[in-house]
Amino acid sequence: MAKNKKKGSGIVKTTLIFVVLAAMIVGFYYYLSQKDAKEKEDDVTITKSQQVLMRNLETSYPPSPKEVVKYYCDITQCFYNETHTEAEVEALAMQIRELYDAELAGNQTEEEYLQQVKLEVLSMASNGITITSYGLPSSTDIKYFSNEGYEWARMYCTLNMRQETKILNSVEQFLLRKDENGRWKIYGWELAE
Repeated sequence: MAKNKKKGSGIVKTTLIFVVLAAMIVGFYYYLSQKDAKEKEDDVTITKSQQVLMRNLETSYPPSPKEVVKYYCDITQCFYNETHTEAEVEALAMQIRELYDAELAGNQTEEEYLQQVKLEVLSMASNGITITSYGLPSSTDIKYFSNEGYEWARMYCTLNMRQETKILNSVEQFLLRKDENGRWKIYGWELAE
């Protein structure tokens, strides 16, 4: 009789151990599946436009003329290489306008500026033009000078574009002026000769 009690309690112990192990395996599986689901949620793809728009120019303004033109080119690439809603085009346009000197920005009202940008983006898209890359000069190739109490910088930038199978290059000369806050602002640009 005592052997049957031991045998019965052994079966109960064994069964209990198997139940605990099964619960641990199920719990571990649940943990791993929830971890994978959370990682997939965290793997949200951010577009280049969203990256550009996340930059707060009040706290993280480009520190040099070269960095200002680089940021300008990044935004320009976003305009022509991605599809946007009207609100995104306006947000990008206003971000790029923050890089403009007050005199340049003052040449148009905000509404006129937004209308011009939308037309230009639409024109480039309808012609199938994208900006594949851009080239900036080395820091030693930027010309600094003073005139009428302002500090100025002149530099060239090469935009490499594609229209279907054609490769196009555009060399633009940028003129930047340092404002009263010590920030380099785009005063203007033109196609280089």
